[in-house]
Amino acid sequence: MSYPRKTKSISLAWTGASGAPYGLKLLECLLAADYQVFLMISSAARIVMATEHGLQLSANSDKARDQLLELFSEQGSDITGLLHVLGKEEWFSPPASGSAAPKQMVICPCSTGTLAAVATGMSNSLLERAADVVIKERGQLILVPRETPFSSIHLEHMLSLSRLGATIMPAAPGFYHDPKSIQDLVNFMVARILDHLGVEHELTNRWGYDKHNTSDSDN
Repeated sequence: MSYPRKTKSISLAWTGASGAPYGLKLLECLLAADYQVFLMISSAARIVMATEHGLQLSANSDKARDQLLELFSEQGSDITGLLHVLGKEEWFSPPASGSAAPKQMVICPCSTGTLAAVATGMSNSLLERAADVVIKERGQLILVPRETPFSSIHLEHMLSLSRLGATIMPAAPGFYHDPKSIQDLVNFMVARILDHLGVEHELTNRWGYDKHNTSDSDN
């Protein structure tokens, strides 16, 4: 299968850690920002998505893509050509090669098993290979682990990846924006990820700023 090449593209992976709402909201925001998204979903991530969001994603990549497109259809914009859901052995897809892979990748949520695989260079699935490619190509890799407490093994893997240039961003939302709902907490975390990716958003208040008054007072 061939894929259209777009200026703004990113690899996104969902794995088996708790935190499915983070991954779903991040996908929604990336599509709304006109990003071409290559989405990889682990088997465990499907279980978590069903448990935490009630969404039973098909193991068939095309059917899962249709399910997600239907979910986001109320956005009104045409995102049909932006989302590509990839199977774990689609080795001829762009994320598998440094000559074609997006320069940015986010694993959200990131299980400690995936963390270990990426930190040790295991490429047993497309998801792991995609992360390996971003590292070797000196791209931007963001991992959003959701576990507590972290063992020394987990911390050592995070340190190894940080030394390689990856950003470790644990799913630990703040409370200074006065959240009123779970979605507010989800938005806080997704907003921090989008900031690091350079994607404009208005998901939450910023420290010291009024969300509803962002004009430059000097103008």
